[in-house]
Amino acid sequence: MSALDASAQRRPYDTLLAKGEDRRQRILAVAERLVARNGWRNTSLAQIAKEAGVTPAGLLHHFESKEQLLNAVLDARDADDDAHADRSGDLITEIGRVAERFNRAPELVGTFTVLLVENIAPDAPLHDRLLNRQRAAVEIVADLIRRGQQAGRYRTDLDAATKAVEILAFVNGMETSWLLDPSIPLTEVFKGYAEMLARDFAPGASA
Repeated sequence: MSALDASAQRRPYDTLLAKGEDRRQRILAVAERLVARNGWRNTSLAQIAKEAGVTPAGLLHHFESKEQLLNAVLDARDADDDAHADRSGDLITEIGRVAERFNRAPELVGTFTVLLVENIAPDAPLHDRLLNRQRAAVEIVADLIRRGQQAGRYRTDLDAATKAVEILAFVNGMETSWLLDPSIPLTEVFKGYAEMLARDFAPGASA
C-alpha cells in the first residue's frame, strides 16, 4: 500500500474521531449547564442527551453512567485549574487572579459548587473524590505558604495548613456568593483580599 493510499484511509477515521470528540464535548457542556441549574439529582441522562442533540444510546457510548459523566465534569474543572494555575509561583499573585476563572468558565464554577453541596453526605457518589480534592487543594496552598516562608517572603509564625483552609474557604464562599449575585465586582474583591494577605503574610507583621 502506498503512503497516499494509507493517508486516504486515515482521513475518514480521523474525521470520525473528531466528530466523536466534538459530540463528547457537547454532552459535557450541556451536563455542566443542566447540573448547575437543576442539580445532579434533578438532571437525567435523557435530558442531557435531548439537549445535546444525541440519542440516549449515543450518550452512553461516551459515558456509561451518570456517575461517570459527573466525574468527567469534575475532570473538566480540574483540567481548567491545571491549565491556568501556577503552582510554583507566588500564592498572593495567584489569589489575585482567581476572579479570572469565574469569567473564563462560569459554567464550571456553577456546576462544581452544586456538586459540592449535593455530595456533602458521606454516602453521596462524589463525596470521596470531592473530599480528597479539598484535602489536596489545602496541601497545595499550604506548600506554597511554606515555600514563601522558607524564601523569607512570608512571616514564619503563620500555621500554613490553617491559613490554607482559611484561603480556600474564602474562595469557595466567593464562588457561592457570586452565583447568587453575579453583580459582585470579583476582580476588586480578590484584589483586595490578595492585598490583605500580602500585609498579613509580610515578615514583621503582627500576629
